[in-house]
Amino acid sequence: MPSFIGIDVANTTLDVAAEPATALGALTTVPNDEAGHTALVAALTPLRPTLIVLEATGGYERAVTVALAAAGLPVVVVNPRQVRDFAKATGQLAKTDQLDAAVLARFAAQVQPALRPVPDATTHALRELLTRRRQLVAMLGQERNRLAQARDRAIRRDLQQHIRWLERRVTTSDDELHQQIEQSPVWRVRDQLLQSVPGIGPVTAQTLLASLPELGALNRKQIAALVGVAPLNRDSGQWRGRRHVWGGRAPVRHALYMAALVASRHNPALRAFYTRLRAAGKPPKVALVATMRKLLVMLNAMLAHQTPWSPALA
Repeated sequence: MPSFIGIDVANTTLDVAAEPATALGALTTVPNDEAGHTALVAALTPLRPTLIVLEATGGYERAVTVALAAAGLPVVVVNPRQVRDFAKATGQLAKTDQLDAAVLARFAAQVQPALRPVPDATTHALRELLTRRRQLVAMLGQERNRLAQARDRAIRRDLQQHIRWLERRVTTSDDELHQQIEQSPVWRVRDQLLQSVPGIGPVTAQTLLASLPELGALNRKQIAALVGVAPLNRDSGQWRGRRHVWGGRAPVRHALYMAALVASRHNPALRAFYTRLRAAGKPPKVALVATMRKLLVMLNAMLAHQTPWSPALA
């Protein structure tokens, strides 16, 4: 009989539920540590669950996800917003850890989200380096804004010292990211393929490697929907609303936005595509999002076929 497992992840505990509920037995809560992960794997392996679902919780789910995947169990991490909407649609308004686990189990049984490869430890390390770089760049911008407004000499001197330190740390982060990619022959090849495209620089390539490992493994519609650049219909009866893009992976979308902005000016093929959309009356933002989607589809095809950039791909 198929069984579906939901795991609600907290900082220190993992609450477990099953659909049907009788499939799980007595196991309901384990610590979110190595011993708890071992106990969870030992309890779930004999059940041979059809699917195990967890929510993305900002990192607390990573270790247990890797432990489950390493044991050969079918585990997928889903967007919390999907689960919240599902809970509301099924009338589950109360919220406790055990109730959340039960909702996740029902979500697994009824929605059955598609399995995707679990990023390995190296990918997680690259992702954390990229996150830290984004934080440093954000702090650098904030301090530069404060310096522009500061009048006191001592404050300005303090800000200037901090700005120089942040600039050095950003440079160091760039070096660490480069070294991380160079240590992996597979990543090095993928990085070179991505950067062969006019408009794709080191930071965009690193973001795609770390935050979109599915690139090259999905079809064009799937990869566009995963990133959040596929236009979604808003129609009802005879009313036809505007198509909008939403959801997806924000860091990837932000990187693609900047890459498409550069490509729409300096990549001949994408510049012609953007210009054609603008000449057809499309607003600048709509034309740019379409350029993002076209760029993403091109990158996906390049990695799928291990082919460097060529204008013929556009």
